[in-house]
Amino acid sequence: MPKIPFPKKVVQRDVAEQELAILEHTYPQAVTALHYTNPFELLVSVILSAQTTDARVNLTTPALFEKYPNPQALAKAKLADVEHLVKSTGFFRMKAKNIISAAKDLVDKFGGEVPNDRDALQSLAGVGRKTASVVMSVAFEDAAFAVDTHVFRVSHRLGLTTATTPLGVEQDVTALVPREKWRFAHHWLILHGREICKAPTPLCGQCPVSKICPTPPIIAKLRTITAAGRIRPNAKAAATRRPARAASTKKKR
Repeated sequence: MPKIPFPKKVVQRDVAEQELAILEHTYPQAVTALHYTNPFELLVSVILSAQTTDARVNLTTPALFEKYPNPQALAKAKLADVEHLVKSTGFFRMKAKNIISAAKDLVDKFGGEVPNDRDALQSLAGVGRKTASVVMSVAFEDAAFAVDTHVFRVSHRLGLTTATTPLGVEQDVTALVPREKWRFAHHWLILHGREICKAPTPLCGQCPVSKICPTPPIIAKLRTITAAGRIRPNAKAAATRRPARAASTKKKR
């Protein structure tokens, strides 16, 4: 089946709020899957999670934090040693460089503490808006909403947004959710994306939102078109073969 397109328009606000309420009920204990014991460990883990899974990061960080348990230790680390420890997460050279640089900035500019401020966080190497939002919402329980690939995909499939950028998605979804729930809403969407609304094909038959979601009809239409496309070539081939068999019969006579 071809790639599933996103709905071309957003659903009505009452439908969007109902979708989000269902997700909240479905994932009441939604929290980050990353393992951490303090804001520093969370920050490093989120940086390492780019282009890989949280499960892979969780397998990587115990050895990393055992050797470099705080910003002061990581700031003094040798690049090659850190590269070796984080290699399994992919893009390890850039990630190793970023977490060492971020640790140095934490020591030099913030007294070795992770700041609870978006601009300060985004001044650190390897920290963009998404990473800053995760740290703010998870470590400090601040009102922040992070948009990763799962959140981007699920928000579009549910018709919560048609925005083409993560910031646009953030603005559209947070307009639908009370501010005090922003830090939870990210986890509703990301867990739904991991468990049900998967890429490339969602498990609509298992989805608690499928009856009001605008994407199942799109998938059904795609399947009909795909099935029709498979039938037509076979029909043409059969039609082409029939005259040949008739001609062959005449020759035998």
